[in-house]
Amino acid sequence: MHGLVLLDKPTGMTSHDVVFKLRGHFGEKRIGHAGTLDPDATGLLVIGVGNATRLIRFMGDMDKTYSCEIVLGSETDTLDDSGVTTATYDMTAPNIDDVRDIIAEKFVGDIMQIPPMVSALRVDGVRLHQLAREGIEIEREPRPITVYSYDVEATDDPMVIRATVRCGGGTYIRSLGADLGTALGGGAHIRTLRRHSTGPYSVDEACSLEDPVLLPVGEMVRGMQTHVLDEKGMEDVLYGRVREAWDGDGPWATTNVDGELIAVFELWRDRIAKPTVVFGGRG
Repeated sequence: MHGLVLLDKPTGMTSHDVVFKLRGHFGEKRIGHAGTLDPDATGLLVIGVGNATRLIRFMGDMDKTYSCEIVLGSETDTLDDSGVTTATYDMTAPNIDDVRDIIAEKFVGDIMQIPPMVSALRVDGVRLHQLAREGIEIEREPRPITVYSYDVEATDDPMVIRATVRCGGGTYIRSLGADLGTALGGGAHIRTLRRHSTGPYSVDEACSLEDPVLLPVGEMVRGMQTHVLDEKGMEDVLYGRVREAWDGDGPWATTNVDGELIAVFELWRDRIAKPTVVFGGRG
């Protein structure tokens, strides 16, 4: 069993719970995902099965799109509505245009973000959320992230804002919500977090956990430049030979004339590309 699963994760399950269930369904231990979703979050999980797990590392920096609601006036220990309230604020409902101005000034573009303690980020080999469950909080260094768009709209509740965010890898939406609350002179937490897309993949094409669909391994490289190898190129790949790089900085996917994924090349040095993940037509 080798391939890609685009799954719409239901609420109440961890990403690991999903992987565990799919291992039983497909009878395959090698299953991994590109980007964790919190238990209360829903939406797109991009999952590699079997040999396809070798390609997950190319997906870590893909752009992602999320939606959520930002609840003004209270903070929680998890920065979302699954946690315990840690502070409340007597805030006035903001004008939505003022909110957009603050977002444009502080939260769009290349910015720095402090990862939340409830994240899966590892520090000295331990995930932050494991420390948080033990009541331990440590200092975290701000990390660079990119927010391409952060759109907000008013809801029927003047203290709740609906947000849609398109961002680069490593962005924590719950922190964006909490930081916006701080910037508005109080606090906030998020709810109803949903991931709509990862790179070229959309939740609109996702399957359910009850009826998972295994797509071909080649779908794992949908977002890459793809080049068809001739007979000599096929031989060079199977012997691990380098070649002149194609346009851009890679990675590049290569197939045979039948469209089967043969290898992924990465830039090695001096415009030389090297095959780093090789399937040899058996993917």
